[in-house]
Amino acid sequence: MEKSYFEQSEKDQCAPIGYLITIVFALFAFVLGQIFSNDISIALLGYSIIESSEGNSTFEFALKLVPFMFFLIGLLVGLKFIQKRKVLTLFTTRESFDWNRFFVSFFLWFIILAISLMIAQLNGASFEYNFQVSTFVPLLIVSMSLLLIQITAEELFFRGFLLQSLNRIVSFGIFPILLSGTLFGLMHLGNPEVSKLGYGILAYYIGTGVFLGIIARMDDGIELSMGYHFMNNFFAAVILTNDWQAFHTDAIFIDHTEPVFGFETFLTILFLQPLLLFIFSKVYKWSDWNEKMWRKLN
Repeated sequence: MEKSYFEQSEKDQCAPIGYLITIVFALFAFVLGQIFSNDISIALLGYSIIESSEGNSTFEFALKLVPFMFFLIGLLVGLKFIQKRKVLTLFTTRESFDWNRFFVSFFLWFIILAISLMIAQLNGASFEYNFQVSTFVPLLIVSMSLLLIQITAEELFFRGFLLQSLNRIVSFGIFPILLSGTLFGLMHLGNPEVSKLGYGILAYYIGTGVFLGIIARMDDGIELSMGYHFMNNFFAAVILTNDWQAFHTDAIFIDHTEPVFGFETFLTILFLQPLLLFIFSKVYKWSDWNEKMWRKLN
């Protein structure tokens, strides 16, 4: 029987300590990336991007994303040389990465976010129009490269490495998804959104982590979750941003309204994400929900 996405870790050729070594190696690489970016910021911008955020330049945005490139390299090196299996097995069970799935998820979520933006404007929301070619083009380039690397690093770790590794410990249906989703949410504790909106916003991050884990489990790969995650971050960086979230950029529109944790957040995790699950399940013919979500995998 063909192995499911969660069971790809059975191809590992390392002792259990190898998982911990891979995590430590990847985190060490991330810290090196932060030091590297911070040193450049101090030298060229005159301040530490770790201790403060004085602007919204694309260069500063790029520096904040560089550590994820280090993290991704560290994670892939650990997978290749410590766990000794093919990198592709962290992405999918298919013979190659399915770009069609990636773009279906990417554009579907874009359509939903764009409709939500238009509805907000019709209901009286006031967004500052901020488009300038001189700032937009560099932002687009950074977002299509370093931002893509950032979400790839997070998806490979939380929906790839972590889900597959947890399956070796707790291989009962949805539990690895809940554990990974919770850790994904807690990772955002340092985000400025938490200090502005309160700890309740973690419900959104945890819920999103669980949602992405379910997609990876049911579809036997992370192409769909990567597409969603990339568009979610891309929209926040390039289309509509504000001056209190993690991304400070020269986006096309800027929202200056006071941050509120309310209806829109619950709409996403209680309606829009379940709607996407329903659409994906019909498009990709997911029919074994009970088997994959509730029964022991091995």
